[in-house]
Amino acid sequence: MSLIQEKSVHVDAAVRTPEPPAPPTVPPTGTGRGNPSALLGLLTAAGGPRYAAALAVDAVGGGMLYPFLLLYGVGVLHLHAGAVGLALSAGMVAGLVMVPLTGRWIDTGARTLPAAVTLVVRAAGALVLLTADGLPLFTAAAVLFGIGGQSWPATHTAVVSTLTEGRLRDAALAAGRSVRNAGLGAGALLATVAVAGGTDVIRVLAGLTAVACLLAAALVASLRVRAPQTVVERAEEAGDGGEPLRRITLLSLANLPYAFCFDVLEVALPALLVLQLHASAAWSSGLFVGNTVLVIALQLALVLRLAKRSRQSVLAAAGAALSLSYLGFWAAGSLGGVPGTVGIVLVSVPYTLGEILYSGSGTALVTAIAPPHLLGRAVARWELSMGVGRAAAPAVLTALLAAGPGLLWGGLAVTTAVGALAVLRLARTEEQDLPMG
Repeated sequence: MSLIQEKSVHVDAAVRTPEPPAPPTVPPTGTGRGNPSALLGLLTAAGGPRYAAALAVDAVGGGMLYPFLLLYGVGVLHLHAGAVGLALSAGMVAGLVMVPLTGRWIDTGARTLPAAVTLVVRAAGALVLLTADGLPLFTAAAVLFGIGGQSWPATHTAVVSTLTEGRLRDAALAAGRSVRNAGLGAGALLATVAVAGGTDVIRVLAGLTAVACLLAAALVASLRVRAPQTVVERAEEAGDGGEPLRRITLLSLANLPYAFCFDVLEVALPALLVLQLHASAAWSSGLFVGNTVLVIALQLALVLRLAKRSRQSVLAAAGAALSLSYLGFWAAGSLGGVPGTVGIVLVSVPYTLGEILYSGSGTALVTAIAPPHLLGRAVARWELSMGVGRAAAPAVLTALLAAGPGLLWGGLAVTTAVGALAVLRLARTEEQDLPMG
């Protein structure tokens, strides 16, 4: 009996669909990475083909609009760029406020319902955007997007963790991230081509995003998965969660400097290349494309390759790789001109590997050490720390870069290294997992 079959027996009473998704056959660790059927098995390990399709549809829909919200506010609604930025920030803050509430909802036993609701909320945001004629409705749309977008990772993790466990859960989460990255990239590419058609086409993209989110929500809701009743009962008796949640809170604080790594690619490196090294903007675009391709190609393979290593050691190694990469960016930038630009491109490879290790081990570590009845609150605290880090990153990174490269890269290297050391200390009692397959 495979691991997903064992888990399906455990939660059979919680799955209300007439026929639970057929269990995939997952290859042993280190094998089958080039086998399309093995990849498909991991993509459908949690929720079956419908859930995998929902991930893909949502990602493509998000890629079509999310990167262009600023353009929509300025180009379609003719709002001031500063006002649009404040509205988008308000949406992010509203989303962060909702994450802990989403975690508590998950701990009542809900699984696919919260995930479907986050998608419906994003669809509502796109529809409000279509009717917007000024700043109030644009802000309302941004808030809806923020709430749906910030709450989605916790709900998705809860669904996967209910239908899989151990290293199979890690692989299923990694496969989902690969699909989402590919979908976001495809959607953004389609939108990049389409926006040349003007404001009417951008409105069409908003409508397509709403349709994609509603379709994804219907697919997720059709699974009707809840946590087993015993998990719900233990959650009701847990109170504040005690020591496990306190340890996860400390891990989440250690995660804050890690979370800056995503905006290093999107904010710090483009500013360094264009403003200080006077390189063409094409270099920044090339870095982003290369990073996306590497993440899609290597995320799942590295999770499988490192399955025999403890998650905290992989997460700490990610911190070390990121810290060394930041020092590498500092050294490359000091070269100036073409040598500096080429150096940054070369350093971006180990930086991307650090990012892959981080995203592949962070959430997996939290789900491994969180008691099942506190999964929602545990994952919510982790995602909240990531959201806070990402919200603060643009302002902090640009301010540090303006103050000097030493403050930027040195500060990132030191704080991320401290976070890695904290991870090793705080997560040293990670539970032993069942083998995958």
